[in-house]
Amino acid sequence: MDLTGKRAIVTGAGQGIGKAIALKLAQQGADVIVDDINPETAPQTVREIQALGRKGVAVIADVSKRDHVERMIKTAVEELGGIDILVNNAGIARSNVLARLKDEQWDEVLNVNLKGVFYGIQAAVPSMMKQRSGKIITISSIYGRIGAIGDVNYAAAKSGIVGLTKTVAKELARYNINVNAIMPGLVDTALLRGIPEKYLKPMIEEVPLKRVGRPEDIANVVAFLASEDSSYMTGAILEVTGGWNM
Repeated sequence: MDLTGKRAIVTGAGQGIGKAIALKLAQQGADVIVDDINPETAPQTVREIQALGRKGVAVIADVSKRDHVERMIKTAVEELGGIDILVNNAGIARSNVLARLKDEQWDEVLNVNLKGVFYGIQAAVPSMMKQRSGKIITISSIYGRIGAIGDVNYAAAKSGIVGLTKTVAKELARYNINVNAIMPGLVDTALLRGIPEKYLKPMIEEVPLKRVGRPEDIANVVAFLASEDSSYMTGAILEVTGGWNM
């Protein structure tokens, strides 16, 4: 999975899965634009990328705002000379059962988790179309396929990524741009650690591999999709769940 000389953007790369993805791409040879809304965590990821001998640039941007995303893409073109890989990872959760879900909770999650993906792809595509190559990878969730009590907004957004991915994959195939998505299951992140043990333990018991995933488990699949080893894959939705949905 050689990515030497490739130019990547990873959103939400200040921590968790996004950080693991950014570091994995750098380990494989890519230079990386590290986007995050947190001005403290993004520079730390950049320092770790630089320690690997690759170029890293921090961009503090909110993916739910079009002008922020356009600035991020402009920075990538100016600092790295173009874009070969776009990883849409940034996401949030605002949990509440359907009966009590507020409009602002619905809007905030859909704006970041779905509209943010649309903004990122739309802004990055002109550069990829011009060079007639590119890899777009979006992090969905298994909840987008099986649903999640108390997370109707999150599940709806992650399900929306599936339709978006398949449609964009069809539109961009003629430009040699591969567009795929990943559905992680239970992964050891701050979001998962916020679930009370009494709820989390039975969920883990449902996983055939009897453990939660590591951020690196997702990053490894992203690196594959970002490489030429996956050149005949587009419109694919890959489950990385330990068999949870089996």
